Amino acid sequence: MTYTVAKGNQLTDPDHVTPIDGTVDLRSDTVTRPSEEMRRAMAAAEVGDDVYGEDPTVNRLQKRAAEIFGKEAALFVPTGCMGNLIAIKIWTHHGNEVVCEDRSHVNLYELASMSAIAGCMPRAVRGGDDGILTWKQIESSIRPKIYYDSQTALVCLENTSNMAGGTVYPTARVDEIGDRAHVLGLKVHLDGARIFNAATSLGDNVANMTKKVDSVMFCLSKGLGAPVGSMIVASREFIERARVYRKMFGGGMRQVGIVAAAGLLALEHSPSRLHEDHANARRLAEGVAKIPGLKIDPASVKTNIVIFDCGASGMNAVELCDALHERGILAQDTAINSVRMVTHWNVNRAGIDRAIQELMALVQKKKGQVA
Repeated sequence: MTYTVAKGNQLTDPDHVTPIDGTVDLRSDTVTRPSEEMRRAMAAAEVGDDVYGEDPTVNRLQKRAAEIFGKEAALFVPTGCMGNLIAIKIWTHHGNEVVCEDRSHVNLYELASMSAIAGCMPRAVRGGDDGILTWKQIESSIRPKIYYDSQTALVCLENTSNMAGGTVYPTARVDEIGDRAHVLGLKVHLDGARIFNAATSLGDNVANMTKKVDSVMFCLSKGLGAPVGSMIVASREFIERARVYRKMFGGGMRQVGIVAAAGLLALEHSPSRLHEDHANARRLAEGVAKIPGLKIDPASVKTNIVIFDCGASGMNAVELCDALHERGILAQDTAINSVRMVTHWNVNRAGIDRAIQELMALVQKKKGQVA
């Protein structure tokens, strides 16, 4: 597959070139642009009414996703947030609790939808520095079977763990959690927005990594590079119920094969190049670690997410990101002294080196002003 990127307002081949205006966008892997091949596939896509189940391109995408994950069926949804909410709604009843890591996306960044819409309470558990929960931590948060206690119904894991720096659940850990949760009658949902990054890091395949979980959501529109869309994979019965909730939540789309065509290409071809993003993330982390005033352990970077501490730089995270923006480097503040940068297919090695250079120059300038 030929990968192309935005260069100004034009597309160019093929080496993930930094945009012509010099901007290096590391805010997230959600900013990826579709390749020229994706655009051609979208223009030529065979379509139908997906609410009636008649869009052949969507149907092919769903079938292929289910095959890759070793599940019975799959459903295309507009967003990962909707996919997670649908799973929570199916596996719980109003008044139930959902065990999740306290930095997880379902707890922090989905507008409390599990409470507002699914009627559940998050039972947020602090994992280790790596954001990876153990069964012991989960077990200690499960409610006793007493009628006046809200009951635990679901365990929600996130792989990779975004706000812990793109860390990865070992497959054996997920298997243990799945087995032990099922013994207690609990379901396990995996927010696998970046599950293919996790698979690349582990050298494993997603079917093996998710065999003990009951449902998985994964994104087509992050590291895989599609312009929009996520998938839910699970049992056939689950997916039939999911289709109902997708419609209820406003996610029933019509001739959506136009975007599903890009998702098919992303699913088939993009996982094989994610190691490039991981290598760029490690290079970025190693460069950041050499800048006085910034703190990160490069060994902690396992995938494409780099989170570093800027507390000793003389700037807080907002100030640092604003100053970087003026230099054409886009990053995201995640806490008062925490900055996140995410590598993806639209930033090449030259872009990474440019980001390191601008960070170095900015921090040195600030320290010179303070001195």
